Formats: sequence, structure tokens, C-alpha cells
Amino acid sequence: MTGPEPALLVLSDGEVFEGEAVGAPAEVASGEVVFNTVMSGYQEVISDPSYAGQMIAFTYPHIGNYGTSESDSESARPHCRGVIVRDLARRPSSWRATGSLDGYLRHHGVPAITGIDTRRLTRHIRDAGAMPGAFGTAGEATLLAAARAEPGTSGVDLVSEVTTEHPYTVGTGPRRVVAYDLGIKSTILSCLQELATVTVVPARTPAEEVLARQPHGVFLSNGPGDPELAGPVIEALRSLVGEVPVFGICLGHQLLALSLGGRTFKMRFGHHGGNVPVRCTATGRIEITSQNHNFAVEAGSVPHVTETHVCLNDDALEGLTVDGEAAFGVQYHPEAGPGPHDARHHFARFAEMMDRCRAAA
Repeated sequence: MTGPEPALLVLSDGEVFEGEAVGAPAEVASGEVVFNTVMSGYQEVISDPSYAGQMIAFTYPHIGNYGTSESDSESARPHCRGVIVRDLARRPSSWRATGSLDGYLRHHGVPAITGIDTRRLTRHIRDAGAMPGAFGTAGEATLLAAARAEPGTSGVDLVSEVTTEHPYTVGTGPRRVVAYDLGIKSTILSCLQELATVTVVPARTPAEEVLARQPHGVFLSNGPGDPELAGPVIEALRSLVGEVPVFGICLGHQLLALSLGGRTFKMRFGHHGGNVPVRCTATGRIEITSQNHNFAVEAGSVPHVTETHVCLNDDALEGLTVDGEAAFGVQYHPEAGPGPHDARHHFARFAEMMDRCRAAA
């Protein structure tokens, strides 16, 4: 029985890492390389549509040790370009496991590379910033050319790759919510279903169609890529804010800010992990949050809002509320459980906001 085939990871600046090919076979796989600091939850990370266009390098050395389970997927299939690990566990150990991570990647056509010095890779990206890369069994020159040809995520519309083609409805809750699918995670839908009957609509849906459904609230999901490329949603929000309560998470938070006249920018290496501390500016309360974003809202750039949350690692803006309107957003993922449930209260806040507006109507 032959072992794994040797492979290389080559970054666009010429940095080279040696490893072995695993997952789906690939001579060349390319994308923007980012690192994620979670110690568990790798399947949820890999299946998060927000990673479209990116290759995920896990900083934790042992990945795949508890296998995979269908109930842990955040979408029907992964949208990431590849997975980079130090040591891929070949024999999972968990009563919940229905398969191995290697088998999961092969099934979904996701290439991966193991044996990489992820500590050196992480330090390099931290110093130089997230950058395109390519890995596979091809030669170094071929991989370098592929890495340098990769556009990355700036100025690229990735939402159109992950959004639903047609509206669909989930849940039977007492309220009505229209959720924009910008790359929505299944756990977010589970949280929303506890509050409402949720109609999920494509990212291109205009405000008139949303309001015609007579929703009690509008939700803006997470998603991949450059927020400035999601123009139709931004335009729709200019008609929705003030007409119906709005709640945005991650990319949805960024689009809410852009619709109000704010600015976004690409971070040096983004926030990707399940251990990011965030402070509520009003109460001083600290939440340990799950995050996955390469872009952020520029603090102080959004008019007529109150900035509500800040990241303790780098002072990045993490939340805002629109002054005088029933609308707010958070940059992190309150549906996730790293704290374990420090931020779930934002869904209750959304429900209270909808009820208050219904009572006042």
C-alpha cells in the first residue's frame, strides 16, 4: 500500500512549505491563504460558506481526530478552496463519527495538504498578511505561477457563488423573518427558527419583494468576500432600514454599515477563530466569540450609529446600533458556542425588537 504523495505549498511571495497530499487529489489548488485558531470545530469551519475563495490553515496541530458527522456541517458542501494542516488524523476516535476528515474532503472534492509547518506559516501570514497561495503535487514553479495568478478576495464577488438560487422557508415560529442568504450557516437558521418562520431569499432580492412578504424582521447573514461587491443588498437596505427591524451578522453587519454611508477595509490577516474577546462598550461585559472575516467596518466612519462592541485584540469595531431605528449588527458569530453561549442573547434582542415594533404599529 503506497503512502501519501509528496506535495508543496507555495505562497505568492515565493515562500515554500513541504508536505503530503491528502483529501481530494489535486496537482494545483489555489486561493487566499488564511489561518484559523480553533482547537475543535474543524468541520464547521470547513463547511462555512464564508471561506469561499480561501484556503484554511489550522494553527492547532492535530486536525481530524474526532472525525466528521453530517450534523456538524454548516452547509450542504464546503466552498473553501483547500485545507492546510500540520497533522491530519487518519483514524478518528468518537462515538459520533460517521467518517474521517480525509474521507469528508474527498467526498466533497476539497484538496488538502498535511505535514506543513503551520507554526511557521502562521507567523509568516501574521507578519506579511493574508496572501494567495497554491498547493498540490505539481512542481514549485507551476505552483508559484498559480499563486501569483490568484486574485484573492478583494474586489471579487463571492456572495453570488454561495447564495441560494430560489427562496425557501424553514421553521414554524410565531414571527415572520426574511433572511438574506449571503452564505448563511445552518446553525444561524436553527437559531432563527426558534424565533420565527424564516423565508430565506437570494442576495439579489430587492427591498420591494422583501416588504411584500410583510416580515416582522429582516436578517442579513454571514458570507464571503468583499462587502463592497454586494451592491444589490446594500441598495435594498437603504429602503428596509426604518421600515422593518434589521439584524446583521458578519458580512451582514458590514453591509448594514455600508448602506448607512460607512466604510469598510480589508484587514491584514483578519479574524478567524473561536476565541476572540469582544467588549460591550456600554456594560464592559466581555464575550468570547467565534469570528471569520477578512474585512471590517472602519470605526467612526458610519454616521448616526452607536458603536456597541470592540475587539480587545486589535480595537476593531465589532458591533453597532442605528440611532433612532430598529437595526443593529455584530461582526462576530453569536450563533456559535465558544464561550460557550456568550453572544446568543443577540437573537433574543432581535426578537424583542420585532415584538416592540409590532406592538407600536
